[in-house]
Amino acid sequence: MSAGIEAGALPAAVPAPVSGTSSSDASAARRGGHGLDRLRGPVLALLVPAALGLVWQFATAGRPYSLIPPPAEVWQELRDLAVGGINDDAFSGTLWTHLSASLGRVYGGFALAAAAALPLGLLIGRVPLVRALLDPLLQILRPIPVTAWLPLAMILFGLGPRSALFLVFLGAFYPILVNTVFGVRSVEPRLFEAASMLGCTGPAQFVRVVLPAALPSIFTGLRLGLGFAWVVIVVGEMTGVQTGLGAIIMEARQLSRTEIVICGMAVIGVAGFVSDWLVMMLGRRLLAWSPSHG
Repeated sequence: MSAGIEAGALPAAVPAPVSGTSSSDASAARRGGHGLDRLRGPVLALLVPAALGLVWQFATAGRPYSLIPPPAEVWQELRDLAVGGINDDAFSGTLWTHLSASLGRVYGGFALAAAAALPLGLLIGRVPLVRALLDPLLQILRPIPVTAWLPLAMILFGLGPRSALFLVFLGAFYPILVNTVFGVRSVEPRLFEAASMLGCTGPAQFVRVVLPAALPSIFTGLRLGLGFAWVVIVVGEMTGVQTGLGAIIMEARQLSRTEIVICGMAVIGVAGFVSDWLVMMLGRRLLAWSPSHG
């Protein structure tokens, strides 16, 4: 009887290691799957740039008189701009000076635009009298391109950084303003009714109702405004400034240094991408409660 029990107990005891092994294998497979999922995004993002780089290389390699330099030459020039020691010319080792100057103008103009556009957008979107007074004028001024403001900016502010800052301000101002007005006008009336029932009336509704409900649109405007600030930085730095990515691009164009022009464009693209990513991460933290930004 005991032998039968022991014999019958053996099959029940044998699967235990197998079950444990399959569980560890499954968890390892899940970890491997998550790792592949994390790698999939960067790999897919690099496919198109890599393909374009190959096309660029094949189109320009072996052509000494080509107007467009090959990628290897551009990479070499970018290293010389960053650390020097390759060409030892006037551009060597100046990248960080130009980048810091452009960063100051972009973020300075963007901060001024946000400080002006956010409260103005809240007022235009919420107060009918302010909307009737200011909205028509702003809608007339909004389609005027930043390049058209260039001569007037140099007359008003003179040659130098102040004109560049003003043009960057203009580039960032209207996207922030328009999206803020849209966000405020899109607040559901039921939210105001619910807030009034809870005792939130008057100016307190701006902070407790209007601002939270409009935040998704406001952050969309901030991202667009910062992107436009980087778009117009080259135009802004055509106003006689000596440092900045736009200034180095214009100087390199006059000297037919196409590789430096491409380097400046690439640095502006990377800096704009990082700036947009920072604003997007901030928006995700502040808008974690919003279904559209979850």
